[in-house]
Amino acid sequence: MAITTPSGNGVFTPTPSKTTVASAYIDFTATGTAGWAQQYLPDLMEKEAEVFGNRSVSGFLSQVGAEEAMSSDQVVWAEQGRLHLSYTVTTAGTNGLTFDVTHDANGTAIATAAGYPAAAPLGHGIRQGDMCLLADADTTLKVYVTSVDADGTVNAQPYGQSHFVGAGTAASTIANAAGVKCLVFGSEYAKGDNGRQTGNMPEHKSYTNKPIILKDMFEISGSDASAIGWVEVSGEDGQGGYLWYLKAEGDTRTRFADYLEMAMIESEKAAGDGLTDLGAVSPNGGAITGTEGLFAAIEDRGNTSTGITGVNAATDLAEFDAILAEFDKQGAIEENMMFVNRGMALAIDDMLASMNSYGSGGTSYGVFDNSEDMALNLGFSGFRRGSYDFYKSDWKYLNDSSTRGFINDVNTVGAVRGVMIPAGVSSVYDQQLGKNLKRPFLHVRYRASQTESRKLKTWVTGSVGAVTSDLDAMNVHYLSERCLVVQGARNFMLMN
Repeated sequence: MAITTPSGNGVFTPTPSKTTVASAYIDFTATGTAGWAQQYLPDLMEKEAEVFGNRSVSGFLSQVGAEEAMSSDQVVWAEQGRLHLSYTVTTAGTNGLTFDVTHDANGTAIATAAGYPAAAPLGHGIRQGDMCLLADADTTLKVYVTSVDADGTVNAQPYGQSHFVGAGTAASTIANAAGVKCLVFGSEYAKGDNGRQTGNMPEHKSYTNKPIILKDMFEISGSDASAIGWVEVSGEDGQGGYLWYLKAEGDTRTRFADYLEMAMIESEKAAGDGLTDLGAVSPNGGAITGTEGLFAAIEDRGNTSTGITGVNAATDLAEFDAILAEFDKQGAIEENMMFVNRGMALAIDDMLASMNSYGSGGTSYGVFDNSEDMALNLGFSGFRRGSYDFYKSDWKYLNDSSTRGFINDVNTVGAVRGVMIPAGVSSVYDQQLGKNLKRPFLHVRYRASQTESRKLKTWVTGSVGAVTSDLDAMNVHYLSERCLVVQGARNFMLMN
């Protein structure tokens, strides 16, 4: 591929030294159509064309979350654990059945606790006298817990032959197996027995995140700030007129506002996994620690889905059925918002259209005065499946070719199709206030006190405008310190 450089008046050639050369200036005395000697006035379109529309991608967090002040270096919140006792166990024996608890209902590994049972038992919560249901692929078996050893091993006796046994198998085949599911469903005591000897404490899940400091600046000399241009500028920040620095400063401000949201979505905590050392890489030797963004929180504590591709829309409903089944295991929150890219949005539209018996044969008539003279609406803003409502919205951040859309074009492993966020609020314990509060599942915390708010700080230095120094320039500074709180991440779904 060859690159041709335009030539003629208006092309500036830089020089390696600070010398005055003719090629560094516009020739206002040139003759012909390139100079001021021509007598014909060109048709000047002074208004800058807004060919990309609204270029900002912010607004996502303002729709689904809230913002709150904090006055600490970190935010700590607690989430309720599960109410019922469910575990994954490894069994041994037949009639004298024993099993060791390996994982809880969330899939978290459980280590056996020396000295169990104790006043505040560690590990699992199965106790003597419990009735448990054990199940694998072929059998379910009801057992009675006769005792629990000090190392957490559970000793149990089957109530009898199971009523749910696969063809050609016996109830005893559940013994000597790993990955067996165990559910505590009650207890039984004989006449005259003493009561419980130990109690179960509620499970405490504590999470933390820390704010990061974001900065940016805009700089222009005093001479350029006082120079008028021939292009009338405009921008997302409301700037307008014939001073070019207004556009440059406004674009910097808008871009920084986008960074505030993009950082809350994409950020990750520094893992310290040996890939890099972020201990002291800032200009002043400070530690770069990162913060947990939305995608990282869902990948770490939430759910991911890789179903809808848009290739065969008739079978894509199976993905939503799988999502429903997973949400049933979690909080079963009825209303959920989907923020998706264009391919995902069209795949959902095609999927819903294929459910319509008239979708392939013509227009469907029905509610909302859908007459034959109306423009046919081929898009859907939401649908209900089972007991769940899903509301769909395009997410510009995933489509724009200068943001995530640019990455998604080439990346097939980490490409994000969309995110599913529960609507409503959750009850959490606020350590700072010392009480339970109702908060959105998703909200931003920014540093603030009675004298200082770091939600979004802007200040001007230099001698242009308000004089603060002898610098013949105007420097506009931007700063924010914030982090994202993702509560109940198991109710979120990241669609890769």
